[in-house]
Amino acid sequence: MKRRLHKWKSEQSIYRQLMDEVIAGILDRSYAEGAMLPSVRGLAERYDVNPLTAAKAYRELAREGLVETVRGEGLIVRAGARAALLKRERAKFFKEEWPALRDRLVRMEVDVRALLATAAD
Repeated sequence: MKRRLHKWKSEQSIYRQLMDEVIAGILDRSYAEGAMLPSVRGLAERYDVNPLTAAKAYRELAREGLVETVRGEGLIVRAGARAALLKRERAKFFKEEWPALRDRLVRMEVDVRALLATAAD
């Protein structure tokens, strides 16, 4: 299994950042709905963290209803997890990130329509 060198941020717990990594994998379809996730040990090795940290990240993802344990198999991404995450992440973006981004675009006199047109190219 390929180990990922990861720089953990000091202002957020590692298990939460690990959850964010798995969530990003679900959103970008690296972990498809119904697909098996890496084992706790595999996830811990991949990110060079303690297996207890990986287990806590998975427990929290299960508590949020994004993954489920299949007895004798392991963890899978639940059906509907990606749609739920997209809804949650979009709401978070528009509440937390968009206002500052919008203000910056206004200050820089960037026409949003022109910006979107160039993004479509």
